[in-house]
Amino acid sequence: MRLTDLFIGATIRQLENKQVEGLTADSREVKPGFVFAALSGVVADGASYIKDAIENGAVAIVTDTSYDPIDCPIYCYQSENPRLTLATIASRFYDGAPEHILAVTGTNGKTSVAHFIRLIWQSLGLNSASLGTLGIISNENASPLSYTTPDPVLLHKILSDMVSSGVTHAVIEASSHGLDQYRLDAVKVSVAGFTNLSRDHLDYHSTFDAYLNAKLGLVRRVVEPDGCVVLNADSDVFAEFKKAATDRGLQVLSYGYAGSDIKLKSVVSHHAGQKATISVMGRDYVIELPLVGEFQVLNILCAIGMVIGSGADISRVIKALDAIENVPGRLEKIVNLTSGASVYVDFAHTPDALETVLNSLRPHTSTNIHVVVGCGGDRDKGKRSIMGAIAGRLADKVYVTDDNPRTEDAATIRSQVLEGCPAAIEIGDRRDAIQAAMRAAKAGDIVLVAGKGHESGQIVGTKVIPFNDNAVVKEIAVKEEMCA
Repeated sequence: MRLTDLFIGATIRQLENKQVEGLTADSREVKPGFVFAALSGVVADGASYIKDAIENGAVAIVTDTSYDPIDCPIYCYQSENPRLTLATIASRFYDGAPEHILAVTGTNGKTSVAHFIRLIWQSLGLNSASLGTLGIISNENASPLSYTTPDPVLLHKILSDMVSSGVTHAVIEASSHGLDQYRLDAVKVSVAGFTNLSRDHLDYHSTFDAYLNAKLGLVRRVVEPDGCVVLNADSDVFAEFKKAATDRGLQVLSYGYAGSDIKLKSVVSHHAGQKATISVMGRDYVIELPLVGEFQVLNILCAIGMVIGSGADISRVIKALDAIENVPGRLEKIVNLTSGASVYVDFAHTPDALETVLNSLRPHTSTNIHVVVGCGGDRDKGKRSIMGAIAGRLADKVYVTDDNPRTEDAATIRSQVLEGCPAAIEIGDRRDAIQAAMRAAKAGDIVLVAGKGHESGQIVGTKVIPFNDNAVVKEIAVKEEMCA
Protein backbone atom coordinates (compact mmCIF):
# COMPACT_ATOMS: atom_id res chain seq x y z
CA MET A 1 0.00 0.00 0.00
CA ARG A 2 1.27 3.45 -0.91
CA LEU A 3 0.73 6.79 0.77
CA THR A 4 -1.89 7.82 -1.80
CA ASP A 5 -3.95 4.78 -0.73
CA LEU A 6 -3.90 5.97 2.89
CA PHE A 7 -4.25 9.74 2.47
CA ILE A 8 -7.00 9.66 -0.13
CA GLY A 9 -7.42 13.02 -1.86
CA ALA A 10 -4.17 14.47 -0.51
CA THR A 11 -1.61 15.96 -2.88
CA ILE A 12 1.40 13.69 -2.75
CA ARG A 13 4.29 14.09 -5.15
CA GLN A 14 5.41 11.01 -7.03
CA LEU A 15 8.79 10.98 -5.28
CA GLU A 16 7.06 11.08 -1.89
CA ASN A 17 4.54 8.35 -2.70
CA LYS A 18 6.38 5.63 -0.79
CA GLN A 19 5.33 2.10 0.07
CA VAL A 20 3.87 1.93 3.58
CA GLU A 21 4.95 -0.94 5.82
CA GLY A 22 3.26 0.05 9.06
CA LEU A 23 1.73 2.73 11.29
CA THR A 24 2.55 3.84 14.83
CA ALA A 25 2.25 6.72 17.26
CA ASP A 26 5.37 5.57 19.13
CA SER A 27 8.62 6.79 17.56
CA ARG A 28 10.49 3.87 19.18
CA GLU A 29 8.43 1.44 17.10
CA VAL A 30 9.11 3.17 13.77
CA LYS A 31 10.77 0.98 11.19
CA PRO A 32 11.66 1.73 7.56
CA GLY A 33 8.46 2.40 5.61
CA PHE A 34 6.36 3.40 8.64
CA VAL A 35 3.98 6.33 8.98
CA PHE A 36 4.52 8.10 12.32
CA ALA A 37 1.60 9.90 13.99
CA ALA A 38 3.03 12.71 16.13
CA LEU A 39 0.21 13.04 18.63
CA SER A 40 0.01 15.47 21.52
CA GLY A 41 -0.38 13.41 24.68
CA VAL A 42 -0.91 13.91 28.39
CA VAL A 43 2.79 13.54 29.18
CA ALA A 44 4.66 14.29 25.94
CA ASP A 45 4.16 15.95 22.58
CA GLY A 46 4.73 13.58 19.67
CA ALA A 47 6.13 16.41 17.55
CA SER A 48 9.23 16.26 19.72
CA TYR A 49 9.94 12.80 18.33
CA ILE A 50 9.52 13.52 14.61
CA LYS A 51 13.28 13.72 14.12
CA ASP A 52 13.72 10.32 15.80
CA ALA A 53 10.99 8.80 13.64
CA ILE A 54 12.63 10.09 10.46
CA GLU A 55 15.99 8.69 11.53
CA ASN A 56 14.30 5.32 12.13
CA GLY A 57 13.01 5.23 8.56
CA ALA A 58 9.57 6.86 8.61
CA VAL A 59 8.19 7.69 5.15
CA ALA A 60 5.48 10.08 6.35
CA ILE A 61 4.41 12.09 9.36
CA VAL A 62 0.90 12.86 10.62
CA THR A 63 0.80 15.89 12.87
CA ASP A 64 -1.29 18.94 13.75
CA THR A 65 -1.31 22.34 12.09
CA SER A 66 1.04 23.92 14.62
CA TYR A 67 4.02 22.01 13.21
CA ASP A 68 6.21 23.77 10.65
CA PRO A 69 7.03 21.17 7.95
CA ILE A 70 9.49 23.37 6.06
CA ASP A 71 12.49 21.28 7.13
CA CYS A 72 10.72 17.91 7.07
CA PRO A 73 12.44 15.72 4.42
CA ILE A 74 9.49 13.29 4.08
CA TYR A 75 5.78 13.64 3.38
CA CYS A 76 3.96 15.52 6.14
CA TYR A 77 0.18 15.35 6.49
CA GLN A 78 -1.14 18.09 8.76
CA SER A 79 -4.56 17.70 10.29
CA GLU A 80 -6.87 19.62 12.59
CA ASN A 81 -7.45 16.27 14.31
CA PRO A 82 -4.41 13.99 13.96
CA ARG A 83 -5.99 11.32 16.17
CA LEU A 84 -8.97 11.03 13.85
CA THR A 85 -6.60 10.94 10.87
CA LEU A 86 -4.65 8.09 12.45
CA ALA A 87 -7.87 6.13 13.06
CA THR A 88 -8.94 6.69 9.45
CA ILE A 89 -5.69 5.57 7.85
CA ALA A 90 -5.47 2.61 10.24
CA SER A 91 -8.85 1.41 8.96
CA ARG A 92 -7.49 1.62 5.40
CA PHE A 93 -4.16 -0.03 6.15
CA TYR A 94 -5.77 -2.97 7.96
CA ASP A 95 -8.56 -3.61 5.49
CA GLY A 96 -11.42 -5.74 6.74
CA ALA A 97 -13.50 -6.05 9.90
CA PRO A 98 -16.32 -8.30 11.15
CA GLU A 99 -19.63 -7.64 9.42
CA HIS A 100 -21.40 -6.82 12.68
CA ILE A 101 -19.60 -4.63 15.23
CA LEU A 102 -21.22 -3.43 18.45
CA ALA A 103 -19.72 -1.11 21.09
CA VAL A 104 -20.75 -0.51 24.68
CA THR A 105 -19.77 2.33 27.00
CA GLY A 106 -20.50 3.34 30.59
CA THR A 107 -18.65 3.69 33.88
CA ASN A 108 -19.55 0.19 35.02
CA GLY A 109 -20.89 -2.87 33.25
CA LYS A 110 -19.05 -2.66 29.91
CA THR A 111 -17.15 -5.89 30.47
CA SER A 112 -20.23 -7.77 31.66
CA VAL A 113 -22.36 -6.61 28.74
CA ALA A 114 -19.66 -7.52 26.21
CA HIS A 115 -19.24 -10.93 27.89
CA PHE A 116 -22.99 -11.61 27.81
CA ILE A 117 -23.32 -10.51 24.17
CA ARG A 118 -20.55 -12.89 23.12
CA LEU A 119 -22.15 -15.78 25.01
CA ILE A 120 -25.56 -15.08 23.44
CA TRP A 121 -24.03 -14.93 19.96
CA GLN A 122 -22.10 -18.13 20.62
CA SER A 123 -25.30 -19.85 21.70
CA LEU A 124 -26.92 -18.65 18.46
CA GLY A 125 -24.17 -20.41 16.53
CA LEU A 126 -22.36 -17.27 15.44
CA ASN A 127 -18.58 -16.92 15.20
CA SER A 128 -18.13 -14.07 17.65
CA ALA A 129 -15.58 -12.20 19.74
CA SER A 130 -15.39 -9.58 22.47
CA LEU A 131 -12.62 -7.02 22.91
CA GLY A 132 -12.00 -5.15 26.13
CA THR A 133 -10.84 -5.36 29.74
CA LEU A 134 -10.73 -9.17 29.76
CA GLY A 135 -8.73 -9.17 26.52
CA ILE A 136 -9.65 -10.51 23.09
CA ILE A 137 -11.97 -13.46 23.56
CA SER A 138 -13.43 -15.53 20.73
CA ASN A 139 -15.29 -18.84 20.60
CA GLU A 140 -11.93 -20.60 20.48
CA ASN A 141 -9.19 -18.38 21.93
CA ALA A 142 -8.33 -15.65 24.42
CA SER A 143 -5.42 -13.21 24.51
CA PRO A 144 -4.64 -10.23 26.78
CA LEU A 145 -4.90 -6.52 26.04
CA SER A 146 -3.10 -3.67 27.80
CA TYR A 147 -6.00 -1.23 27.48
CA THR A 148 -9.78 -1.55 27.51
CA THR A 149 -9.96 0.14 24.09
CA PRO A 150 -6.62 -0.20 22.26
CA ASP A 151 -5.09 2.47 20.05
CA PRO A 152 -6.58 2.57 16.53
CA VAL A 153 -3.62 0.88 14.86
CA LEU A 154 -3.83 -2.16 17.12
CA LEU A 155 -7.63 -2.04 17.12
CA HIS A 156 -7.91 -2.26 13.33
CA LYS A 157 -5.24 -4.95 13.19
CA ILE A 158 -7.26 -6.99 15.69
CA LEU A 159 -10.46 -6.50 13.70
CA SER A 160 -8.71 -7.50 10.48
CA ASP A 161 -7.27 -10.61 12.16
CA MET A 162 -10.75 -11.50 13.40
CA VAL A 163 -12.00 -11.61 9.81
CA SER A 164 -9.14 -13.95 8.91
CA SER A 165 -10.30 -16.21 11.75
CA GLY A 166 -13.87 -16.24 10.48
CA VAL A 167 -15.35 -13.92 13.12
CA THR A 168 -18.52 -12.26 11.86
CA HIS A 169 -19.78 -10.61 15.06
CA ALA A 170 -17.67 -8.53 17.46
CA VAL A 171 -18.40 -6.35 20.47
CA ILE A 172 -15.98 -3.69 21.74
CA GLU A 173 -15.78 -2.01 25.14
CA ALA A 174 -15.57 1.73 24.47
CA SER A 175 -13.68 3.48 27.27
CA SER A 176 -13.91 7.22 27.87
CA HIS A 177 -10.21 7.54 27.04
CA GLY A 178 -10.71 5.66 23.80
CA LEU A 179 -13.66 7.80 22.80
CA ASP A 180 -11.97 11.06 23.77
CA GLN A 181 -8.96 10.07 21.67
CA TYR A 182 -11.01 9.04 18.59
CA ARG A 183 -9.73 5.46 18.67
CA LEU A 184 -13.11 4.07 17.52
CA ASP A 185 -14.10 6.71 14.98
CA ALA A 186 -13.20 4.69 11.88
CA VAL A 187 -14.86 1.49 13.12
CA LYS A 188 -18.23 0.69 11.51
CA VAL A 189 -20.28 0.35 14.71
CA SER A 190 -23.88 -0.59 13.94
CA VAL A 191 -25.18 -0.76 17.52
CA ALA A 192 -24.05 1.22 20.56
CA GLY A 193 -24.93 0.53 24.18
CA PHE A 194 -24.82 2.73 27.29
CA THR A 195 -24.93 1.26 30.81
CA ASN A 196 -24.52 4.01 33.41
CA LEU A 197 -22.41 7.00 34.41
CA SER A 198 -20.81 7.80 37.75
CA ARG A 199 -17.58 9.30 39.00
CA ASP A 200 -14.43 7.87 37.40
CA HIS A 201 -11.31 8.96 35.49
CA LEU A 202 -11.53 12.58 36.64
CA ASP A 203 -7.73 12.57 36.81
CA TYR A 204 -7.90 12.51 33.00
CA HIS A 205 -11.15 14.30 32.16
CA SER A 206 -10.93 16.92 34.97
CA THR A 207 -14.71 17.48 35.16
CA PHE A 208 -17.76 15.26 35.18
CA ASP A 209 -19.17 17.13 32.17
CA ALA A 210 -16.02 16.40 30.18
CA TYR A 211 -16.31 12.73 31.18
CA LEU A 212 -19.96 12.68 30.08
CA ASN A 213 -19.12 14.33 26.76
CA ALA A 214 -16.44 11.73 26.10
CA LYS A 215 -18.98 8.95 26.62
CA LEU A 216 -21.54 10.75 24.44
CA GLY A 217 -19.01 10.60 21.61
CA LEU A 218 -20.04 6.98 21.00
CA VAL A 219 -23.54 8.13 20.05
CA ARG A 220 -22.69 11.54 18.58
CA ARG A 221 -19.89 10.37 16.27
CA VAL A 222 -19.04 6.70 16.24
CA VAL A 223 -22.21 4.67 15.64
CA GLU A 224 -23.19 4.49 11.97
CA PRO A 225 -25.82 6.99 10.70
CA ASP A 226 -28.42 4.23 10.29
CA GLY A 227 -27.46 2.56 13.56
CA CYS A 228 -29.22 1.69 16.78
CA VAL A 229 -28.48 2.74 20.37
CA VAL A 230 -29.51 0.83 23.50
CA LEU A 231 -29.77 3.11 26.52
CA ASN A 232 -30.30 2.67 30.26
CA ALA A 233 -33.55 4.51 30.96
CA ASP A 234 -32.83 4.45 34.72
CA SER A 235 -29.65 6.53 34.32
CA ASP A 236 -29.56 10.18 35.37
CA VAL A 237 -28.08 11.05 31.97
CA PHE A 238 -30.50 8.99 29.87
CA ALA A 239 -32.00 12.20 28.43
CA GLU A 240 -28.60 13.41 27.20
CA PHE A 241 -27.89 10.12 25.43
CA LYS A 242 -31.38 9.93 23.96
CA LYS A 243 -31.11 13.48 22.59
CA ALA A 244 -27.72 12.71 21.05
CA ALA A 245 -29.29 9.70 19.32
CA THR A 246 -32.47 11.40 18.12
CA ASP A 247 -30.48 14.39 16.85
CA ARG A 248 -28.81 11.95 14.45
CA GLY A 249 -31.96 10.02 13.63
CA LEU A 250 -30.72 6.81 15.26
CA GLN A 251 -33.06 4.06 16.44
CA VAL A 252 -33.35 4.10 20.25
CA LEU A 253 -34.11 1.10 22.45
CA SER A 254 -34.42 1.81 26.17
CA TYR A 255 -34.02 -0.74 28.96
CA GLY A 256 -34.34 -0.86 32.73
CA TYR A 257 -37.14 -0.38 35.23
CA ALA A 258 -38.12 2.72 33.27
CA GLY A 259 -37.38 1.11 29.91
CA SER A 260 -40.07 1.25 27.27
CA ASP A 261 -38.63 -1.46 24.99
CA ILE A 262 -36.89 -3.85 27.39
CA LYS A 263 -38.40 -3.47 30.84
CA LEU A 264 -37.34 -5.03 34.12
CA LYS A 265 -40.51 -5.82 36.06
CA SER A 266 -39.17 -7.76 39.03
CA VAL A 267 -36.13 -9.58 40.38
CA VAL A 268 -36.07 -12.29 43.04
CA SER A 269 -32.76 -13.49 44.47
CA HIS A 270 -32.25 -17.12 45.46
CA HIS A 271 -29.35 -19.39 46.41
CA ALA A 272 -28.45 -20.18 42.78
CA GLY A 273 -28.81 -16.67 41.36
CA GLN A 274 -31.83 -14.61 40.36
CA LYS A 275 -35.21 -14.97 38.67
CA ALA A 276 -36.28 -11.92 36.68
CA THR A 277 -39.52 -11.02 34.97
CA ILE A 278 -38.89 -8.85 31.94
CA SER A 279 -40.88 -7.40 29.07
CA VAL A 280 -39.26 -7.31 25.62
CA MET A 281 -41.09 -5.35 22.96
CA GLY A 282 -44.35 -5.83 24.88
CA ARG A 283 -44.05 -9.55 25.59
CA ASP A 284 -43.29 -10.89 29.08
CA TYR A 285 -40.59 -13.46 29.82
CA VAL A 286 -39.34 -15.08 33.04
CA ILE A 287 -35.60 -15.72 32.97
CA GLU A 288 -33.34 -17.58 35.39
CA LEU A 289 -29.80 -16.23 35.69
CA PRO A 290 -26.85 -17.75 37.60
CA LEU A 291 -25.74 -14.26 38.61
CA VAL A 292 -25.61 -12.27 41.84
CA GLY A 293 -26.68 -8.63 41.83
CA GLU A 294 -29.59 -6.79 40.28
CA PHE A 295 -27.07 -4.70 38.32
CA GLN A 296 -26.11 -7.85 36.41
CA VAL A 297 -29.74 -8.34 35.41
CA LEU A 298 -29.67 -4.81 34.00
CA ASN A 299 -26.46 -5.64 32.14
CA ILE A 300 -28.24 -8.69 30.68
CA LEU A 301 -31.03 -6.39 29.47
CA CYS A 302 -28.49 -4.13 27.77
CA ALA A 303 -26.96 -7.18 26.08
CA ILE A 304 -30.39 -8.40 24.97
CA GLY A 305 -31.16 -4.99 23.48
CA MET A 306 -27.86 -4.76 21.63
CA VAL A 307 -28.16 -8.26 20.14
CA ILE A 308 -31.75 -7.58 19.08
CA GLY A 309 -30.67 -4.19 17.71
CA SER A 310 -28.18 -6.01 15.49
CA GLY A 311 -30.97 -8.07 13.93
CA ALA A 312 -31.37 -11.20 16.05
CA ASP A 313 -34.74 -12.83 16.68
CA ILE A 314 -36.12 -12.00 20.14
CA SER A 315 -37.32 -15.50 21.04
CA ARG A 316 -33.97 -17.02 20.06
CA VAL A 317 -32.12 -14.42 22.13
CA ILE A 318 -34.22 -15.19 25.21
CA LYS A 319 -33.59 -18.91 24.73
CA ALA A 320 -29.85 -18.22 24.39
CA LEU A 321 -29.81 -16.82 27.93
CA ASP A 322 -29.61 -20.45 29.09
CA ALA A 323 -25.92 -20.26 28.12
CA ILE A 324 -25.14 -17.25 30.35
CA GLU A 325 -22.21 -17.67 32.73
CA ASN A 326 -20.76 -15.35 35.32
CA VAL A 327 -18.13 -12.83 34.22
CA PRO A 328 -14.60 -13.48 35.52
CA GLY A 329 -13.90 -11.11 38.40
CA ARG A 330 -17.41 -9.62 38.48
CA LEU A 331 -19.17 -10.64 41.70
CA GLU A 332 -17.57 -14.02 41.21
CA LYS A 333 -17.99 -16.48 44.05
CA ILE A 334 -14.57 -18.02 44.62
CA VAL A 335 -15.01 -20.39 47.55
CA ASN A 336 -17.28 -21.46 50.37
CA LEU A 337 -15.35 -21.64 53.65
CA THR A 338 -15.57 -24.30 56.37
CA SER A 339 -16.75 -21.51 58.67
CA GLY A 340 -19.90 -21.23 56.59
CA ALA A 341 -18.85 -17.95 54.96
CA SER A 342 -18.55 -17.24 51.23
CA VAL A 343 -15.84 -15.26 49.44
CA TYR A 344 -16.48 -13.12 46.35
CA VAL A 345 -14.15 -11.15 44.10
CA ASP A 346 -15.28 -8.07 42.17
CA PHE A 347 -13.65 -5.41 39.99
CA ALA A 348 -15.47 -2.58 41.81
CA HIS A 349 -12.99 0.30 41.85
CA THR A 350 -15.34 3.30 41.64
CA PRO A 351 -17.71 4.64 44.31
CA ASP A 352 -20.82 3.70 42.36
CA ALA A 353 -19.55 0.19 41.58
CA LEU A 354 -18.59 -0.48 45.21
CA GLU A 355 -21.97 0.76 46.45
CA THR A 356 -23.82 -1.31 43.86
CA VAL A 357 -21.92 -4.50 44.68
CA LEU A 358 -22.28 -4.16 48.45
CA ASN A 359 -26.01 -3.46 48.10
CA SER A 360 -26.31 -6.46 45.80
CA LEU A 361 -24.66 -8.77 48.33
CA ARG A 362 -26.73 -7.64 51.32
CA PRO A 363 -29.83 -9.76 50.46
CA HIS A 364 -27.59 -12.84 50.33
CA THR A 365 -26.60 -12.70 54.02
CA SER A 366 -28.44 -12.17 57.28
CA THR A 367 -25.15 -11.73 59.14
CA ASN A 368 -22.04 -9.72 58.19
CA ILE A 369 -20.28 -8.45 55.08
CA HIS A 370 -16.49 -8.07 55.27
CA VAL A 371 -14.96 -5.96 52.51
CA VAL A 372 -11.31 -5.65 51.48
CA VAL A 373 -10.89 -2.36 49.64
CA GLY A 374 -8.26 0.08 48.42
CA CYS A 375 -7.72 2.73 45.74
CA GLY A 376 -5.25 3.03 42.90
CA GLY A 377 -2.36 5.47 42.83
CA ASP A 378 -1.84 8.14 40.17
CA ARG A 379 -5.60 8.27 39.68
CA ASP A 380 -8.55 10.36 40.88
CA LYS A 381 -7.71 11.18 44.52
CA GLY A 382 -11.13 12.65 45.25
CA LYS A 383 -12.88 9.29 45.17
CA ARG A 384 -10.73 7.71 47.90
CA SER A 385 -12.53 9.00 50.99
CA ILE A 386 -15.85 8.54 49.16
CA MET A 387 -15.14 4.86 48.62
CA GLY A 388 -14.04 4.52 52.23
CA ALA A 389 -17.30 6.06 53.40
CA ILE A 390 -19.33 3.72 51.19
CA ALA A 391 -17.47 0.69 52.54
CA GLY A 392 -17.94 1.88 56.12
CA ARG A 393 -21.65 2.50 55.62
CA LEU A 394 -22.58 -0.67 53.73
CA ALA A 395 -20.19 -3.30 55.11
CA ASP A 396 -19.93 -4.54 58.68
CA LYS A 397 -16.15 -4.86 58.71
CA VAL A 398 -13.74 -2.99 56.43
CA TYR A 399 -10.12 -3.82 55.65
CA VAL A 400 -8.29 -0.99 53.89
CA THR A 401 -5.36 -2.25 51.84
CA ASP A 402 -3.26 -1.54 48.75
CA ASP A 403 -4.68 -1.62 45.22
CA ASN A 404 -2.15 -0.69 42.52
CA PRO A 405 -0.40 2.17 44.39
CA ARG A 406 1.76 2.81 41.31
CA THR A 407 4.19 5.69 41.95
CA GLU A 408 2.31 7.16 44.93
CA ASP A 409 3.06 6.40 48.57
CA ALA A 410 0.79 3.49 49.45
CA ALA A 411 0.37 4.56 53.08
CA THR A 412 -0.85 8.00 51.96
CA ILE A 413 -3.46 6.43 49.69
CA ARG A 414 -4.69 4.21 52.52
CA SER A 415 -4.92 7.17 54.89
CA GLN A 416 -7.12 9.00 52.37
CA VAL A 417 -9.43 5.99 52.10
CA LEU A 418 -9.52 5.75 55.91
CA GLU A 419 -10.79 9.32 56.13
CA GLY A 420 -14.13 7.92 55.01
CA CYS A 421 -14.06 4.89 57.35
CA PRO A 422 -11.90 5.66 60.39
CA ALA A 423 -13.06 2.49 62.19
CA ALA A 424 -11.66 0.26 59.44
CA ILE A 425 -8.70 -2.07 59.89
CA GLU A 426 -5.62 -0.98 57.93
CA ILE A 427 -3.47 -3.78 56.49
CA GLY A 428 -1.15 -2.60 53.74
CA ASP A 429 -0.22 -6.02 52.34
CA ARG A 430 -3.14 -7.12 50.16
CA ARG A 431 -2.63 -10.84 50.75
CA ASP A 432 -2.57 -10.29 54.53
CA ALA A 433 -5.73 -8.20 54.34
CA ILE A 434 -7.58 -10.89 52.39
CA GLN A 435 -6.35 -13.53 54.83
CA ALA A 436 -7.51 -11.50 57.84
CA ALA A 437 -10.98 -11.03 56.36
CA MET A 438 -11.31 -14.74 55.57
CA ARG A 439 -10.19 -15.73 59.06
CA ALA A 440 -12.67 -13.34 60.68
CA ALA A 441 -15.71 -14.43 58.65
CA LYS A 442 -18.28 -16.56 60.50
CA ALA A 443 -21.19 -18.74 59.38
CA GLY A 444 -23.42 -16.92 56.90
CA ASP A 445 -20.97 -14.06 56.40
CA ILE A 446 -19.76 -12.79 53.03
CA VAL A 447 -16.24 -11.62 52.26
CA LEU A 448 -15.91 -9.26 49.30
CA VAL A 449 -12.45 -8.62 47.86
CA ALA A 450 -13.00 -5.48 45.79
CA GLY A 451 -11.04 -3.49 43.25
CA LYS A 452 -9.03 -5.83 41.06
CA GLY A 453 -11.39 -8.52 39.82
CA HIS A 454 -9.76 -10.45 36.98
CA GLU A 455 -6.46 -8.51 37.08
CA SER A 456 -3.32 -10.61 37.38
CA GLY A 457 -0.88 -8.02 38.72
CA GLN A 458 -0.34 -5.46 41.46
CA ILE A 459 1.31 -2.28 40.17
CA VAL A 460 3.87 -1.02 42.69
CA GLY A 461 6.07 1.80 41.46
CA THR A 462 6.54 1.05 37.79
CA LYS A 463 6.66 -2.72 38.24
CA VAL A 464 3.82 -5.21 37.90
CA ILE A 465 4.01 -7.84 40.63
CA PRO A 466 2.02 -11.03 39.92
CA PHE A 467 -1.13 -10.95 42.03
CA ASN A 468 -4.62 -12.30 41.34
CA ASP A 469 -7.34 -11.97 43.98
CA ASN A 470 -9.07 -15.15 42.82
CA ALA A 471 -5.88 -17.21 43.06
CA VAL A 472 -4.88 -15.67 46.40
CA VAL A 473 -8.27 -16.46 47.95
CA LYS A 474 -7.99 -20.08 46.81
CA GLU A 475 -4.38 -20.37 48.02
CA ILE A 476 -5.29 -19.09 51.47
CA ALA A 477 -8.34 -21.35 51.69
CA VAL A 478 -6.30 -24.43 50.76
CA LYS A 479 -3.26 -23.58 52.91
CA GLU A 480 -5.35 -22.89 56.00
CA GLU A 481 -7.76 -25.77 55.28
CA MET A 482 -10.71 -23.42 54.97
CA CYS A 483 -12.30 -25.01 51.88
CA ALA A 484 -15.80 -26.31 52.59
